[in-house]
Parts: sequence; C-alpha cells; structure tokens
Amino acid sequence: MSSRILIVEDEAPIADFLLRGLGEEGYWVERAADGQSAWDLLQTTSYDLILLDWWLPGLDGIDVLRSFRAINRTTPVLFLTARDAVTQRVEGLDAGADDYLVKPFAFAELLARVRALLRRPEQHSSLMLEYKDIRADLGSQKATRDGSALDLTAKEFSLLCLFLQNPGKILTRTRIFDSVWGDNFDGHSNTIEVHVKELRRKLEKHGPRVILTRRNRGYLLEETEA
Repeated sequence: MSSRILIVEDEAPIADFLLRGLGEEGYWVERAADGQSAWDLLQTTSYDLILLDWWLPGLDGIDVLRSFRAINRTTPVLFLTARDAVTQRVEGLDAGADDYLVKPFAFAELLARVRALLRRPEQHSSLMLEYKDIRADLGSQKATRDGSALDLTAKEFSLLCLFLQNPGKILTRTRIFDSVWGDNFDGHSNTIEVHVKELRRKLEKHGPRVILTRRNRGYLLEETEA
C-alpha cells in the first residue's frame, strides 16, 4: 500500500504542483486548503506524513501542529514555509515539526526529505473509533462491522470516521463536505449522497441501517429501532 500524505497548502499552484509530483511518485496524496480543514481531516483520517504550510487562512500551521501533538499523534510533519529565520525554525521544531524546508525548494530535495521521514519506524499508536458493532482503526485504515471487514475507499473510510466521531449528531452536507473533501463546497453536487449510499450498502451487508437521513438537515449515525 502506498504511503498516505496530507498536503496542507492554501496556494493552489504550489498545492497542485505537490499533488501532481508526489502522485507521480506513487504516493496517495490529499490536500487541505486551510488550517480548519486540515484539523478536521487529522481528527478523522490517519496519514503517514504531513506537509504543512505555516501561513494558512484561519488556523495557521503552527496552531494545527500544536493541536495535533496535543492529542498524542506522532505522524511525521514537514514544515514547508517561506519563514527562514533561525528563531522561526526553532519555533516550528519545538512545536513538534520533524523537519523544515524553506520555500522555494527543489522538488528533488523535498522527495529526499519525504523518503527520509517515511523510513522512520512507526511511532504512533492505533486509534480506534467504535459505535455498536462498527470499528474503524485509524492506524491501519481498516474498518469492520460485526467482525467482518469492510472494503471501503479512502473517502468512504473518512466519511465513516466522521460519523463515528459524532454519533447521534446531525451532520449537514456542508460539514460533511468540508470535513471529508476539504474543498470548496458545491451545493449542487450529489457527491455526498453517492458516497453515503455506497457506505450504507457496505455497512448493511452486516447489520441494520445506522446512517439515517434527516430531510433538509443532513445525516446522522444512530441505531434504528428493532
């Protein structure tokens, strides 16, 4: 399985360059365009490496990193930033960054640092999310229901994790899209409906419906009455 990398970068040209370049190298890559989207993803999805910009809309990179380390997550983080003063490098490293690369940078050097960080022994412990007979392991990116493995895509797994973290709470389409897709919300898209339908189908192979629809409000994870 290819390594999973999250790119947190608000500048579209840089993000597109990294997505394309790392994707061509065989990595599974996802992007968050701002600090809040990154934080939402980091609470529901497990990555092998995070490339983190410092200056971000909303939550800045240093705040995202400190919050991430505060919940005992040890995924390697490589800061990508134009801040090159020694005091700023020290601040980033003290906040929990594993490496620091100043913009502009050569892609070959970025790749070397990515490989070096991914070679480090696995440190973070597995984080398990559970509801009734449904389990999702953020470390292994595997999910089960009633002991049976669920064959989920990356987006379906992230969607399931979001529901597992918010049982009994109605999640609006905007909240789901921002948390799972991390892009500008398209109110006319049926992406969410398609993914919820497919996730339901896979879950209901092994038990009753638990993802319910609340008309004109959203979806929620709740056990149906027998």
